Amino acid sequence: MFEFNLRKVVMSATAVTALSAGAAAAQEACTNYTVADGDTMATIAIAAYGSSNYQPIFNANRNVITNPGALEPGLVLALPCEDGSLPNGQSAQELIAAEEQRAASVKRSNVYAPPIKMVSGNGWEPFTSEKLNGGGIMTRLATTSLQRAGNSRDFSVSFVDDWSSHLETLLPLGAFDISIAWTVPDCTNRTYEWSAATESRCNEFVATVPVYDIVGGFFTLPESEFAQATAFEDLEGATLCRMDGWSMVVLEEVGLNSENLTLVHPSSARECLDAVLTGTADVAAFEVDLFAATMNDMGLTSADIVENPYVSTLSSMSFLAHRTNPFAREYIAMMNKGLIEMRESGEWYAIISDTLREQNEKLNAASN
Repeated sequence: MFEFNLRKVVMSATAVTALSAGAAAAQEACTNYTVADGDTMATIAIAAYGSSNYQPIFNANRNVITNPGALEPGLVLALPCEDGSLPNGQSAQELIAAEEQRAASVKRSNVYAPPIKMVSGNGWEPFTSEKLNGGGIMTRLATTSLQRAGNSRDFSVSFVDDWSSHLETLLPLGAFDISIAWTVPDCTNRTYEWSAATESRCNEFVATVPVYDIVGGFFTLPESEFAQATAFEDLEGATLCRMDGWSMVVLEEVGLNSENLTLVHPSSARECLDAVLTGTADVAAFEVDLFAATMNDMGLTSADIVENPYVSTLSSMSFLAHRTNPFAREYIAMMNKGLIEMRESGEWYAIISDTLREQNEKLNAASN
């Protein structure tokens, strides 16, 4: 699924020439960088890390970046170190240890309350996987939230790999209380016709505050008319590739749907990029981190496929409880309190960067 790689690699001549005039070629990981006119998230990532994957930069600067497709010159960004820590800050491991020590000193209630039963699935590295410490980013964030902000609830985590069963069966029947983790649409936006998936997630479930925001990009041939589209409307009429089973909600929210697009749904990101290369699709739409990893695996460069620098999407992942659960709102409120404290303390980012470091080490070991 998603793969993150912050390794410093040698940029090809193609990647270097792809940098905008505003990007400072000397910028490096583990420093602060001031955005220059003409910079994009991708060009900053290429200069700092040798990869167009800018999701880690977005994670580290979520408090100052509202639109990753429109950076303001003069904005100061923290470029994460190669271990995921921030410039001039504690390492992720140090911060997590400090927060765990502080939480352990908090007086706990001796009133018994049943453990909160949470369910996740495997194979979605680095977000949810039994192969990673604590079950991956989203699982670690969920369990930690129940031990912060005065919470002291016991919990259990089970992995059920049939993802659809979580929302269709397991939560409605009360087998589990919380499912980790799901894309949640903006349920206040009724400017478009909701799909069945949107109706269900907005009307049948209670969601936490956004836990993690994923940047989605649009990828085309360099010479394509869609490479320089400056608005979502400019993509109408395209043949767009979106992997089978992936939510269309984030595209529907910006006005892109089966009525103004021709959609193709292969099973993998590799097949989507192949479709763009062969002309079967004009545009591929999926996450920027997955794009960078797939480009690397396929040996492609920006001479082959480019990311449109003007349009991108944001999708938020949250934890869900079913509305029929009598404790749904209580559990979601507890997790929200913990998540907010974790954001304020820096533990939220520390858990993310620590898991990405672990995932990178596994990927590097597998490639050697």
